[in-house]
Amino acid sequence: MVTEQDIKEFSTQCNMIFAQIARDIIGQEKVVQGTVIAMIAGGNVLLEGVPGVGKTRLVRSLGRVFDLPFARIQFTPDLMPADVTGTNIIVKDDDGNSQFSFQPGPVFNNIILADEINRATPKTQSALLEAMQEHTVTVMGVSRKLPEPFFVLATQNPIEQDGTYPLPEAQMDRFMFKILVPNPSLNELMDIVTLTQKTMAEVAEKACTGEQLLRMRETANQIPVAQEVLRYAMVLTSATHPDSECATETAKKYVRVGASPRAGQALISAAKVMALIKGRFNVAYSDINELAYPVLRHRIKLNFEAVAERVTPDEIITMIIGEVGKRMKSPAAEEPSDEADGKKKRGLFAKK
Repeated sequence: MVTEQDIKEFSTQCNMIFAQIARDIIGQEKVVQGTVIAMIAGGNVLLEGVPGVGKTRLVRSLGRVFDLPFARIQFTPDLMPADVTGTNIIVKDDDGNSQFSFQPGPVFNNIILADEINRATPKTQSALLEAMQEHTVTVMGVSRKLPEPFFVLATQNPIEQDGTYPLPEAQMDRFMFKILVPNPSLNELMDIVTLTQKTMAEVAEKACTGEQLLRMRETANQIPVAQEVLRYAMVLTSATHPDSECATETAKKYVRVGASPRAGQALISAAKVMALIKGRFNVAYSDINELAYPVLRHRIKLNFEAVAERVTPDEIITMIIGEVGKRMKSPAAEEPSDEADGKKKRGLFAKK
């Protein structure tokens, strides 16, 4: 049972985390909030943005703020699976006999930065599949557990596609969030340049240990979800499938393949964390609406008509939220967040 003291400790810890990250990152509040929500909920994050907007710097800052072992893997076409997971090497024991010894790869850290993940070949990309979902690595038939907590924070560039390998649906589905990192505003750009003229050093300090992070996750898991809110979230997920009994007209017109059950799990897990960050003891419809964008945008596959009309996944999600809200006749569900209405087109909910 979550107590008021648990909520207070959770809020204090979050404030410390955000305050330290803000020492390294100018602006990008929604991006930072979304990444921290996913980490507390135990999910992986895909950060997509043009070069120079702070994706890699954010992940490095998170490694220091959470005081967890951190490894950066620069994905390139010549990277091999063994470079990620590790491999068995032949060593000699004290008697001079040869034997195999496992040499762990960089994936055996708590936070993994998979930089430019779409530049590696599919064979190397698939080396992360088991790690991201099951937190284990199997090499030559032997499975080894990864340290907890474990996160993969990947980055990719949306505009430069030469020499890249798009992530397959199975791997995209293993990311809890896909967060679009926008360009900074004019004032933020001025602050960034002013800061980096003084020093390029990253100064964020430890604000949370791995044990504290796991306790925050346990607290969030105990937050109740009303049956009506749970049903709304599941209907919203199912409504993205054009052949589902819950399918909306938008999905039938523009969607080829909808979101998987993992999307429903991610919506509820992340919504519990967001409720706590906002100081509430329960999940609200607004939490589901706000998180629908980072949870669903990479899980919806558009058909030819959507591509031809240049309809984005975020626009489709906005229309589905409206249709589902009217169908369920829920006043709260009928009112998408400010971001969904287009009043704020930057940050976590930015539209491409």
